[in-house]
Amino acid sequence: MNPPVLTATDAFKALQAHRAQANEWRLRDLFTESPDRFVQMSLSGAGIFLDYSKNLINCETVQLLLGLARECNLEPQRDAMLRGDKINLTERRAALHTALRAPLDKTIWLDGRDVSRDVHAVLGRMRSFSLRVRSGQWTGYTGKAITDIVNIGIGGSDLGPKMVCHALRSFAQPNLAMHFVSNVDGHDLSNTLSKVNPETTLFIVESKTFTTTETMLNAQSARSWFLGHGEIADLAKHFVAVSTNSEEVAKFGIDTDNMFPFWDWVGGRYSVWSAVGLPIALSVGYDRFAEFLAGANAMDEHFRNEPLESNMPVLLGLIGIWNRNFLGCTSVSIAPYHFDLSMFPSYLQQLEMESNGKRVKKNGSPVDMATCPVIWGNVGTNGQHAYFQLLHQGTDITPIDFIAALTPNHSLPGHHATLLANCFAQSEAFMLGKTPDEVRVDLKVLGMAEKEIESELPHRVFPGNRPSNTILMNQLNPSTLGALIALYEHKTFVQGTIWDINCFDQWGVELGKVLSRNIKQELIGEFSAASHDNSTSGLIELARLAR
Repeated sequence: MNPPVLTATDAFKALQAHRAQANEWRLRDLFTESPDRFVQMSLSGAGIFLDYSKNLINCETVQLLLGLARECNLEPQRDAMLRGDKINLTERRAALHTALRAPLDKTIWLDGRDVSRDVHAVLGRMRSFSLRVRSGQWTGYTGKAITDIVNIGIGGSDLGPKMVCHALRSFAQPNLAMHFVSNVDGHDLSNTLSKVNPETTLFIVESKTFTTTETMLNAQSARSWFLGHGEIADLAKHFVAVSTNSEEVAKFGIDTDNMFPFWDWVGGRYSVWSAVGLPIALSVGYDRFAEFLAGANAMDEHFRNEPLESNMPVLLGLIGIWNRNFLGCTSVSIAPYHFDLSMFPSYLQQLEMESNGKRVKKNGSPVDMATCPVIWGNVGTNGQHAYFQLLHQGTDITPIDFIAALTPNHSLPGHHATLLANCFAQSEAFMLGKTPDEVRVDLKVLGMAEKEIESELPHRVFPGNRPSNTILMNQLNPSTLGALIALYEHKTFVQGTIWDINCFDQWGVELGKVLSRNIKQELIGEFSAASHDNSTSGLIELARLAR
């Protein structure tokens, strides 16, 4: 079924007309007019609570957006993804990451094979391996137990496991330190190697093809460092691989019995649920990793079965469409009020911007509207003392996702109440703003003279009317984290479906990589400069002179 041209749909035209009404709305008035607005515009699912009432929408907006989703065939396209149809058209693959967290008794067929059995066979190997390492049964070449894990990967093979290990650090085994190396900049690896002991360090090399340039350069350097202490025969005790290329893995010196595979229907930014999550199983234990998968599966089932009107990923995605395509918001700020989620904004940058940062539709024709907004952010309360000034009083309107846990993973008195107070107060302040009359009252209480008040007034007024979502969980734990990530995965798919783009390829990543190979040879002097623009040629020459 060919999707309709988005701007030609009846629902899109209705939303455009409806947008004219929204110009007159004030969020504070919408709350006054609807005392039960919070109840109407909030819902729970898979251990996650979403309050979307502080958006510039009313019930009619929601119904029109749901109509747009139906006219764009969201439900059949969702079902096609979940059953394993090859919806990644440019790579002719399924996008079946949901199979990675499905229970063993759920049969999932792909190309005539039950992939659920393959997935659980790898999970079983991950369980066995993580138990051996965590218990001290797996030892290094001198017989000492492993104390440090160094994960070498890039993109989804780094951002996913690194973010999750940090988010779940309260559940981590204390005598097993996790390190992550991704940057081809040698300072990254050098800094990590300076902290670890070759006798007690295990390296995980994550590369599906075992040819990824950045990953393999770091892996070869780590291998050379290790061989400055151990022997070739010792490599198998200190290096394991997450890959499908057994020939290259064996050539590196890794025992292929310690190679953990995954599949071409798993995209890098959706791979944390696969063997790419091996560092997570090592850090928090396999049972906790299984809880992480189960939380994601619970959100999958919510997305699969819940009506669109109460479907959390659908509503979150559609509100993002409203903010992006009808209100003209060019970015979204992610504000986790939980320090352990400090890497979550970076994770979402890859998830959403690599998935939906596209300018052509699935059929290759140009899109007829703006696609993915810029995703950025930092933890609260740090962001409040940095860029929140722009969000409150700047010229652009930036929607914000506030994320918090109702109970902490620490026992320090007073901290969590203060944290939540800041989170809730900021969402209220962005919604209400502060009127000139309210500012006058405050300044009069301070005893300020009328002339001075009039001078100060413009600087202290807050326009308000800034949209936000608040996403809550009872506690940040493996299950709720899994559900939270899956929520944003499905939100991303919803938006890609509305825009009629392929969420699952990333050709924009490749161009710079291809050009860099030739430039590297020029930098090290292996052949003369090729034809470049004069800026690039000049930069290459400066670097050559510096060598």
